[in-house]
Amino acid sequence: MDDPVTERRIEADSDLDLRGTLELVELVNDADATVAAAVRAASAPLAEAVDAIVERLVRGGRLVYVGAGTSGRLAAVDAAECPSTFGVDSERVVAVVALEEGHEDDAGAGSAALASARIGADDAVVALSASGRTPWVLGAVESALAAGALTVGVACAADSPLAATVDHPVTVIVGPEVIAGSTRMKAGTAQKLVLNTISTIAMVRLGKTFGNLMVAVAALNEKQRARARRTVELATGAAEADVDAALDAADGDARVAIVSLLAGVDAADARSRLERNGGVVRRSLERP
Repeated sequence: MDDPVTERRIEADSDLDLRGTLELVELVNDADATVAAAVRAASAPLAEAVDAIVERLVRGGRLVYVGAGTSGRLAAVDAAECPSTFGVDSERVVAVVALEEGHEDDAGAGSAALASARIGADDAVVALSASGRTPWVLGAVESALAAGALTVGVACAADSPLAATVDHPVTVIVGPEVIAGSTRMKAGTAQKLVLNTISTIAMVRLGKTFGNLMVAVAALNEKQRARARRTVELATGAAEADVDAALDAADGDARVAIVSLLAGVDAADARSRLERNGGVVRRSLERP
């Protein structure tokens, strides 16, 4: 592994197992507190990557996460949250992950896994590897490049093979872990923050929010229905009875209800406006 920073040991913590629980809690918390600043330092390349991803999504492509081990599991979580949070089809944001730890060393398996996902030129592939050296991930990236897809690489070590291979490298240096080599810790937290940023901002750019409100959320259970109601209230300032009536007429679709209330039109007209404007609430209000 050529001694990547993610595998190094913090010598000052070599007596970790002799310390008290409170001291250990504070130690882990202090280490975690440094992660946000490390992500902030990568803001410029991360923003460039998000803009490039949005371009592919606008063309009808997919956001495809790639990872093994902790990186893969984090990718799967973020992909799984997008449909319920932003109302996107489950096929628009997907995760392709190494199913077993032993597969991490197989570049060919990574390449085959991505090829089986039928990656195309309109897709954006975000590859995650704490060390930036995981063979399975590098193999997947090579497959993505061969297909003409956009590639983004998220790593926590400088000058990594992943960063040298992708179109948009995002390197977040968090340093050695409290437990040497346990990249589920700071490196994992950094990757989760980057994934949150990518998916959230991409969906904002695609018009899946109205301001900072989740207007496209699928109201499939009582919690989500209550959230949709609260969203319409916040977006419009309308009375509770008017909000309930608008949601009923909109079949529970917060976007339709918001456009109906703010534009003063019925649900059918509001739905037509949204269809003409790609489902974007603000655009539907500005362009009847």
